[in-house]
Amino acid sequence: MLLDKILEDGILVSNNQYVKIIKVFPINYDLKSDLEKEAILNSYKLFLKVCDFDIQLLIQSKKENLDSYISQINNQMNEEKNEKILQISNFYVEYIKNKNKTQNSSSKNFYILISSQFENNENEFNIKQIREDLNNKYLKIKDALSRCGNLVFDVNNKKDVESILYSFYNFRKYLNFI
Repeated sequence: MLLDKILEDGILVSNNQYVKIIKVFPINYDLKSDLEKEAILNSYKLFLKVCDFDIQLLIQSKKENLDSYISQINNQMNEEKNEKILQISNFYVEYIKNKNKTQNSSSKNFYILISSQFENNENEFNIKQIREDLNNKYLKIKDALSRCGNLVFDVNNKKDVESILYSFYNFRKYLNFI
């Protein structure tokens, strides 16, 4: 997709296509009971039925730098007087370091892209229709995914969209802790 511009409300414009980014903070499905899992799957089926339009799912993994977290624990340990807590804290720091060496801690960002396509002329009426169409699609997705327990947010400003695009287009730099 060759990007023409980003509108102030975060809508991407490319040719005659307008794209909105939605960020999803998913639940941890593995921690749910069997009954909860069944309810989540039924809600997800509803999500798939409700989306009678094209969507694109993007998942971004990034390495986590745990140095600041470990440093924070070490700072707290410097002020700690209780030997037992110091011992547990030292064990915890070593556990984190070893776990990170063997499994390389990472986090994931989940995005959904929705689009609208309209005539070439960008008059005020068309932009209003586009925003309304994208917002209706967003609300359908938010309602359906929220029923599954996910948190769903509209990325609705230019700065946040630019940051997301930067992280995807410069993924090597992003992976190496900007």
